[in-house]
Amino acid sequence: MKAALYRRYGPAGNVTVEDAPDPIPGDGEVLVDVHASTVTTADWRMRASAFPGVLWLPGRLMTGLFRPRRQILGGDFSGRVSALGDGATRFAIGDEVFGFSGHGAHAERLAMPETGAIAAKPAGLSHVEAASVPFGGLAALVFLRDFARVETGWRVLVLGATGGVGVFAVQLARHFGAHVTATAAAKRSDLVRSLGADALIDHHHADFTDAAEPFDVILDTVGATDFAKARRALAPSGVYVPLDIGLREGLQKLATLRGDGQRIAIGVSSDTGPDLEFLAELLETGTIRPVIDSTYPLDRIVDAHRRVESRRKTGAVVVTLRD
Repeated sequence: MKAALYRRYGPAGNVTVEDAPDPIPGDGEVLVDVHASTVTTADWRMRASAFPGVLWLPGRLMTGLFRPRRQILGGDFSGRVSALGDGATRFAIGDEVFGFSGHGAHAERLAMPETGAIAAKPAGLSHVEAASVPFGGLAALVFLRDFARVETGWRVLVLGATGGVGVFAVQLARHFGAHVTATAAAKRSDLVRSLGADALIDHHHADFTDAAEPFDVILDTVGATDFAKARRALAPSGVYVPLDIGLREGLQKLATLRGDGQRIAIGVSSDTGPDLEFLAELLETGTIRPVIDSTYPLDRIVDAHRRVESRRKTGAVVVTLRD
């Protein structure tokens, strides 16, 4: 099979498309013929070893101290089940599925545990559209529902509302009944309002701390601010939820554990089958929808990495592996 491999950390040019052995599904696994995947900020950080601050060493220990332990990146996927491992009964050969594997999806075939973050692909979505959902959708769901615990009527601010996580955070916050304010460039105002934002702050010309009313939740999807600044725009019992975290945020969480005042909530997104099925239902009904920045064939995956690393994308950058 064809796959995109990186054998050393560094720039996008380190990724090369080569022949690789086909994976063999183990017990309880399914083999998926991958039609589409994405390049995400997580892929960029792992490929470049661009882990923030004190997370650099833990990141390298996780991915490989001197060279990448797993040489095929890619978490998002959408495709068709082509083989079943022993004991796999959840899907049948020929089923169209989508999901999040964590790694290995930048290849024509992927072995995936059937109990993992994998679900039937919504019938109304193409493989390109379905592949653009899991990474951003699951992160937005977990951070809003489980960490921020958003409730109906809350005022939610999404920083970086047009990114891979932000586009789903706006839609899900609205689905949970929140009043949603989004930060984005003015030229993206039509997009963020179509996703459900009630108000827009043009981050080029305005500061969210000048908002007329405080926010119950500030979800920072892009590392745009910090807790010290966010507190100026939070309600007295508001919560700041950053996706990019380090030692400072960990200490701040410990300092705000007690009491009913402003706090910071941090954690790592869990990727589960039930959560993906929840998103699939919302996609089926049109409650949420994917947003795609650009699409590249596998042989141009280096360009996809460069697009993500530019930090200027809107939504997901998709890589196609089959016609």
